[in-house]
Parts: sequence; C-alpha cells; structure tokens
Amino acid sequence: MNAAMTETANAAESLVEARDLTVRYGAKRAVDGVSFSIPKGRVVGLLGHNGAGKSTLMKAMVGLAPTEGALSVLGLNPVQDRVALLESACYIPDVATLPRWARVGELISMMSGLHPHFSAERARALLKRTSVSPRDKVKNLSKGMVVQAHLSLVAAIDARLMILDEPTLGLDVLSRKAFYEMLIDEWCDGERSVVISTHQVEEIESLLSDVLMLNEGKLVLAISLEAMDQRFVALSHDASVAEDMAAAHPLLKYRVGPGPNGSAALFDGPPPASVEALGRRVRPSLVDLFVALTRKPELDRTQF
Repeated sequence: MNAAMTETANAAESLVEARDLTVRYGAKRAVDGVSFSIPKGRVVGLLGHNGAGKSTLMKAMVGLAPTEGALSVLGLNPVQDRVALLESACYIPDVATLPRWARVGELISMMSGLHPHFSAERARALLKRTSVSPRDKVKNLSKGMVVQAHLSLVAAIDARLMILDEPTLGLDVLSRKAFYEMLIDEWCDGERSVVISTHQVEEIESLLSDVLMLNEGKLVLAISLEAMDQRFVALSHDASVAEDMAAAHPLLKYRVGPGPNGSAALFDGPPPASVEALGRRVRPSLVDLFVALTRKPELDRTQF
C-alpha cells in the first residue's frame, strides 16, 4: 500500500481495512492478495478494465463473496456480520433495479419499514432535486430517472459507507453529471466515504480524493490524488528528443496534442535532471496513469 495513503489512513478512522485479501472463483483469483485502507470522509475511485476484479471486490466488501485474508468493513466481518453491516453501508450494484410496478412514493414507504436508519423525509427532499415525483411509477421513468430515484432512496439511509458499482452505466452525460452532483452535495459530508467503480474516469477525477487501481485482480496503485500529483511526473517534449525520453524508461509515452511538440512521457518519480531539462512539466491525468499501469506491455499510446 502506498505510504501516503497509509499515513492518511492512520490519521483518520478507517472504514475499510483489507490485508492480503483474495477472492477465488475456482482456480481463478478474481482478487489477488490486495491490501488497502479507506479512511472516513473520502471519495475513492475503484478503477480497472473489465474483468480486473472491481465488482468482485465490492461484493466482498458487503459480504456477497467468500474471502481469504483479512477484511474489515466498519469494524465488522462482511460475511459473518452482514445484516449489521448493511445497517450502516449502502451498496448499488451495476445491475441494480427498482420494482417496475411500484410508485416511487410506495418505495419510500417500503424502505421506512425495512431499514431502521432510513429517513422518508430526507428521501422526499432528495427527490425534489430530480425530475422524479413520488407519484411516478418506476416503469414510466427513463433509465436516468430510475438511477436518480435509486440514489435518493439510498442516500436517505444514515450510513457511513456507500459502494457504487458503475452507477451511471448507460446514462447520457447530463444524467451522469446530475447523479454525481447530487451524490457529492447531499451525501458526502467529510465523515462518510464512498467507493465508486466507473469507466468514466475523466468525469469523476475532479470528485475523487483517492484511487484504487486493479489490474487482473492485483492492486497496482492505492494513492490519494494529492500524493499522485507529487509522485508522478509528466513531461511534454519536442519530437526531436523522443529518443532521449525513451532512454529514461518512462512508464508511458503518449500524445498530448498535434504537431511536433505534442508528445509526452510519464515517469514514476522525478526523471534525471538531464532528461527533465528536455521537456516541460505537465499534470498527468488519471487516465494517462491508468493506461500506464494497466496496459499490455506491447501497447503504447504513441501508436494510437
């Protein structure tokens, strides 16, 4: 685990602690010996290609997958203490649905009877931020409206941890923006934490405080975005010095724009001073870092 993230975790109450966590499906290790901490008050992006283990890790965090190693969520064992855990943790899987026959107002009444920490008053207040009415039937809502209604119900639970697996999958850009604005404005309060798995990395980077990056079941990065900006260095450079940049063995060579000055190289840590003098520092994006740490070795974005 990254030292900067460890220090942050030690400085605050950890809501999730994983040590050498493994989840197997037969002979396959879907999650392979990962270790990380999630303190309170964080917005954590869980990133990885399809099949990297993101959904499996999220299921393990809410007790839906048997695990090896150590995993504590809100101080509880997710499998043994699942009922108690779900009183203080919310989970929206990527295939989450609401019953099509019900009116939204009926779902609020149902949740009031099912969950001890659910506030019907808060759910109705959150719905006012959307175009969904308590009188609407789920079957008459668009996909984006269903997601907004679902978030309104979940965010009305007085929970400490929210786990969202591709919550905006299939939504248009305006619906995605509205979803994340509502999440940040109405749920994140500096005490609660949220874990978000998504493929729209560019859209959520500005919302994140931390990132967990999986590649083929292994954790390749666990870091705060503040520490990421300090650790990784990107240099834009002229094409004439491309060979010198490549000789310094960057994590990634890629394009940042058209023309002979549109190349960049990404380094883990400061490059040699002689190499840094050949370029100009630019901020590496989370997308660039994701490509660098999870791409197949033979791929290079200068080829794209």
